[in-house]
Amino acid sequence: METLNKHLEYLGLCGDDTGAEDQILESLNGILLAITEDKQRSFHLLRGSGIFPTLAKILKGNPRCAVKAAHVLSEIAKNEEMKIPCIEADLVLALIPLLESTDQEMLLHAGRAIGRICYDNRSLQEELVKVGVIPSLVRILTDYAESEPLVHVALLALYNLADLDSAKEALSMTKVAEQLVKQLRRAESHERLEIVFEVLQALAENDALKVQLVDAGVPEVLSEILLRLQGSSQAEDTCIVKAASDLIVSLLLGDGNCLRLFQLGVIHQLLDLLEKHVRSGDTSVQQAALSALQSLAVPVVSKVQMLEEGVGERIEALLRSESPPAQFRLLGTLRTLADGQASAAELLGQDPLLLDRLVQWCGGSDHSGICGEANRLLAAILHHNRSQEVVKAIQAAQGVKHLVSMTTSEQAAMQNEALNALAIASAIDLETLEESFKESQLVQSLHKLLRDDNTSPEVKYNSMGLLCRLLNSGDLRQEIEEGKIKDTLEQLCSHSNADVVKGAITTLEVLRGETPH
Repeated sequence: METLNKHLEYLGLCGDDTGAEDQILESLNGILLAITEDKQRSFHLLRGSGIFPTLAKILKGNPRCAVKAAHVLSEIAKNEEMKIPCIEADLVLALIPLLESTDQEMLLHAGRAIGRICYDNRSLQEELVKVGVIPSLVRILTDYAESEPLVHVALLALYNLADLDSAKEALSMTKVAEQLVKQLRRAESHERLEIVFEVLQALAENDALKVQLVDAGVPEVLSEILLRLQGSSQAEDTCIVKAASDLIVSLLLGDGNCLRLFQLGVIHQLLDLLEKHVRSGDTSVQQAALSALQSLAVPVVSKVQMLEEGVGERIEALLRSESPPAQFRLLGTLRTLADGQASAAELLGQDPLLLDRLVQWCGGSDHSGICGEANRLLAAILHHNRSQEVVKAIQAAQGVKHLVSMTTSEQAAMQNEALNALAIASAIDLETLEESFKESQLVQSLHKLLRDDNTSPEVKYNSMGLLCRLLNSGDLRQEIEEGKIKDTLEQLCSHSNADVVKGAITTLEVLRGETPH
């Protein structure tokens, strides 16, 4: 440690003497050696030496010694407590111009030093972006794409900065997307893939960058990665597959992106993954792939494409698995597929095996989430379908009684879904449903909803909409008249909610045989 003291004393006295470069380099090497031999004692001496302003002067005014000074700082900054004197001496601002160097050793040590000093320090990171570090990092990725150490430094820095809105904005002005695609393609280690995925995931939160990532070919690379790893059972590969599936969800912006992913075959790759991991019981990959599938099923163009490519049938086959979490998400995906798409609803509603399975789950699943989701899918099929055949098929599968039960659910959203579905089905083919409605005491359930002060206004309104449909049946009209629902409707004419009042007036007019206003 005496030697270290001598080196520190010399640098304190002569550190800014450009004529003593050999001795300065020797002292800097001496500091590196001391840190290697005894970190704690070396850091203690360094903290009390006042050497940091001298290191800043060397970085700014002594090009020959600056590389070694940056190396010293990159080692010092590994210690949490040593970051404080580095920050106080404004060493970050002294290091940043060095990122414009063409000397790879300089870039490596300066990049590491900046990254370590600024790690987990948001205000310093914001300052880095403000003084223009982003273009320098992208330049390093571009000019030194084959240098593993430099690429690692640049990616690590981007990973630490990518959550900042200012960094995303600065990155959107660069060609970072192209460089990240290049690194994805050439990444050989799981560690490298993971860090690139982390950066991409953060950047995909920005719409401008999302478009750039898609244009640069990220979906194509994700497709290649899924194809390459889908047969692997290694834990590291599973993590990468999950990250790729998550990123697919993040990249979905607009119909064009969805179609592009379809054209690449991503949807079937996700289903292949699901089939494999449902069998192996790996829930993390299941959930990631299911999220991607459900997101892909949202745009209208996707629904059509998924139906044409037989995705519905593959999902239905997966429903036979014994994995409740997978079954729950798959039911949700089918519901998303049916939403607003009559052709999808009709296709699903005329599949007897699917309907039988749904009715089983509605009536007796041990998993309450699956029971609820099966009911919601049944309601969605009826709601979005326009075919008598579907109404007949659901009636034949004995699904109607479950939808009547759903009208009394504890969740208003599910009540409304059931009420709307039954109203649409009644408009399509009331005659087919009439007997089931009587057996399941639908009229009585609706009357109870209308009388209950805790029933939400929307549920009351939709209940009256369904009642209007039921009045087209002689038998059901008789039940309504005998049940004294008229008295309840008259009371609702003075309800505090305008929609409920409107619904009550309309229903009374239909009940009296008048033309609704």
